Amino acid sequence: MPATPPAESGHDPLPPLRVGHGYDLHRLDLIAPAGPGRPLIVGGIRLEHDRGPVAHSDGDALLHAVTDAVLGSLSLPDIGELFPDTDPAHESGDSARFLAEAVRLASERGYAPSNLDATVILERPRLKAHKAEIRANLARLLGLSVDRVNVKGKTHERVDAVGEGRAIEVHAVVVMARCSRAEGGGP
Repeated sequence: MPATPPAESGHDPLPPLRVGHGYDLHRLDLIAPAGPGRPLIVGGIRLEHDRGPVAHSDGDALLHAVTDAVLGSLSLPDIGELFPDTDPAHESGDSARFLAEAVRLASERGYAPSNLDATVILERPRLKAHKAEIRANLARLLGLSVDRVNVKGKTHERVDAVGEGRAIEVHAVVVMARCSRAEGGGP
């Protein structure tokens, strides 16, 4: 298929869709004061568990992966560049702020989330009982209906750090759609 020629202005026209992939992994350890772990938060929902992420922010690996997917879809700097773990302002920070900023930056460029598909790999606790609440929260944060947000929970079959319960891993894919000016989008 031939490449689309640039617009007369010398710039490529905005494509109607852009796709981004995000990934995150956090080491899990005993929750303070027994260890350095924070409470386990997945998709903005706190899960009861004796282990949690060792992280500068709240360590929500799902929101971090979704944030990177949104940023990546538009070739923007990644979450570590925009919200470095060396900045005291992000200490214990709510990862929903990071996602809100990514969505705002996308909106400035004329794009909004269209749908999300994410896979959370965690040996325990199992996500099944929490998936509806996690999906609803992600839908709210992204401004989508719940039927455009999917979250799958997987284990790692007791293989490697994730399978041994020493880490949480997340993959997220987001489709971003170009907004019309009437919808508040950019160019």
